[in-house]
Amino acid sequence: MLVSLNCFAQNNSFPSDSVDSILKRIRLPQIPSFKILVTELGAKGDSISDAKPAFDKAMALCKKNNGGTIVVPKGVYTLNGPIHFVSNVKLLIEKDAKIRFSDNPKHYLPMVLTSWEGTMIYNYSPLIYAYGCTDIAITGEGTIDGEGSKVWHSFKAKEGADKLLTREMNHNNVSLKDRKFGPGHFLRPQLIQFFNCKNILVENIKIEDSPFWCLHLLKSQSITIRGLRYKAFNTNNDGIDPEYAKDVLIENIDFDNADDNIAIKAGRDHEGRANSETPSENIVIRNCNFKGLHGVVMGSEMSAGIRNVFIDNCKTVGYLKRGVYFKTNADRGGFIKNIYVRNIQLDEVEDCIYITANYMGEGSGDFPSDVSNIFLSNIFCKKARETAIIIQGFAQKKVRNVHLDTIEVQSAKNGMTILNTENVSMNDVIVGQKATIPTSASKSVKH
Repeated sequence: MLVSLNCFAQNNSFPSDSVDSILKRIRLPQIPSFKILVTELGAKGDSISDAKPAFDKAMALCKKNNGGTIVVPKGVYTLNGPIHFVSNVKLLIEKDAKIRFSDNPKHYLPMVLTSWEGTMIYNYSPLIYAYGCTDIAITGEGTIDGEGSKVWHSFKAKEGADKLLTREMNHNNVSLKDRKFGPGHFLRPQLIQFFNCKNILVENIKIEDSPFWCLHLLKSQSITIRGLRYKAFNTNNDGIDPEYAKDVLIENIDFDNADDNIAIKAGRDHEGRANSETPSENIVIRNCNFKGLHGVVMGSEMSAGIRNVFIDNCKTVGYLKRGVYFKTNADRGGFIKNIYVRNIQLDEVEDCIYITANYMGEGSGDFPSDVSNIFLSNIFCKKARETAIIIQGFAQKKVRNVHLDTIEVQSAKNGMTILNTENVSMNDVIVGQKATIPTSASKSVKH
């Protein structure tokens, strides 16, 4: 391990010009003027009646009019099945309106092409699903409730065999048409999934009780996610999962969910490596309040690569297990590089900064990942129950070019563990009480 205590080179500063160029490429959706209220089509916000037929009619009318806005007024609307978007549509959920989805798995058939923990499969439809759409939005101050805590939650204990099967299909390059799950299987659907879409806006809504991941941005680009509020406490309730995603802005989010707040992904193992031309890249995360398991995570499914991520001015509003977490293993391959993190305020965590190429100790060793060019600055943490800073590479594939500048962890059980690295530089890194100038020997000391 080479540790340099020199001050940073000029090129280690936060590249605001790069952030600006990403933001200039992102386009908000353009929605035609046509507008329809779901109540005009028979939807009753009484929490009992099935409103899905009215929502389907509204989407069909928007398609006929080349797009438009579907308005959901005050009330609780039960949907016995998914919402499938078409292009040029905004779903506007007004304040005091709630869309509550049924938790009957049969309502989410026929199966659709989707992804599950980094492997493409056919499965139950996500509760809100858009495939191949352009210019789509979900806005308003209302709530989307996935009803994930009962039937869907029971799938978790039964999913092991199916999870293993998806991974075997991935590693063995099984034809996509033969990767069918759904009835008789137990892989939970995402709450919202945008798949192969462009010019997306999700703004100001509240998300709660998701069956699985909350908001999955899959193979999509030009995305703005802002002002969301979370109350999602089921297993695997990741907040936002960009996967093979490009040109993404995530800002002003109040997270409160049971898993990763933001988990940037890019496919798993063989399948991800085969899609190396579509890494997750050019992602800006700023002004977010973290609460849940981990703050921002890179991985662990990241085999197509993650690059050009810019995280700025975020803080916790409660306990996190880990603040900034990079995780991959020796089966993933791919890369995590050009990651810039600055101005992070953390309260109590288990580990403050954790970068590991050996996640869960898994992997054959044949496909270690390239983890390099990581810049972390102005990070403050009150307490780490375990370790302040962990960086773990492999002897044959070291974590390279990690730069730590102005990092303070006021209290930590352990200071730092830095293994199998190359060119780790540190400046103004304090763990525990800041040391001052040395005192002179006491006159009472006898030699």
